[in-house]
Amino acid sequence: MLRLTERPDPVPGPGEVLVDVAAAGVNRPDVLQRLGSYPPPPGASDLPGLEVAGHVASVGPGVTTWRLGDTVCGLVSGGGYASRCVVPVPQCLPVPAGLDLVAAAAMPETFFTVWTNVFERGGLRAGETALFHGGTSGIGTTAIQLAVARGARAFVTAGTDEKCRACVALGAEHAINYRTTDFVAAVQAHTGGRGVDLILDIMGGSYVPRNLAALAIDGRLVQIGLLEGEPVAAVDLRRVLGRRLTLTGSTLRARSVEEKGRIADALRREVWPLVEAGRVKPLVAATFPLAGAAEAHRLMESSAHVGKIVLLP
Repeated sequence: MLRLTERPDPVPGPGEVLVDVAAAGVNRPDVLQRLGSYPPPPGASDLPGLEVAGHVASVGPGVTTWRLGDTVCGLVSGGGYASRCVVPVPQCLPVPAGLDLVAAAAMPETFFTVWTNVFERGGLRAGETALFHGGTSGIGTTAIQLAVARGARAFVTAGTDEKCRACVALGAEHAINYRTTDFVAAVQAHTGGRGVDLILDIMGGSYVPRNLAALAIDGRLVQIGLLEGEPVAAVDLRRVLGRRLTLTGSTLRARSVEEKGRIADALRREVWPLVEAGRVKPLVAATFPLAGAAEAHRLMESSAHVGKIVLLP
């Protein structure tokens, strides 16, 4: 159950800043944490919230890269659903020019996740084809735009024809309504039987063997979620061997500050210029006051939105 409560302001330690939170993103892991199936890592705040944007209110010992009043957005391991939040300095980024704080709060969790999984672990290159499941989620809308901006072709799955049209408007070459169409057959048809080079999957379960069937030779399946649970069908390892497939995946929350800092550096170098040029942008579907966090979660669980949900403390 989500309800407002009063707590003392957190205090930034060495290498941290305290942020006056203007906006905080809502993500699927927040819902899982509320349900008790995604506990925060040791040492993290027990409050939900993995991304914030706002102004630096104070800095911890030794911090020289940020000053009071600077506008930042940042990735956190918890504590974002609050009026003030501590953020490790390596996980802070400047708000891209041209974006307000609401849009900036919708960026860190999805941009960190997409960059490290699609481009670092998955190695997506210009000219290749990727399939993103959940095309209208925060992850999906970010992945479509980044893939296309970097010269790749994007296919997606979504649950309604309206959502499919929204994905195409963002740059997807083909959007597949998974309720009415077999995505494996659609991928094979649209690629002349070749398959796609990369699949980013949030589902798991029965999707795993179907994903492998949709991959091209030397294709990569990157698993970042298990919304459908563990695979319910046998994985055909002969296909993996014969087509030289790679199965990989990762979670973000429990990774070290240093690891997340390296991702932040890559985003600032490779992605922030695309955002500032208007080629990529966070898509905010709805905003709620902090007191409306429960309503925001209901919208998240309904999957009726396109893009990100943001809380406004």
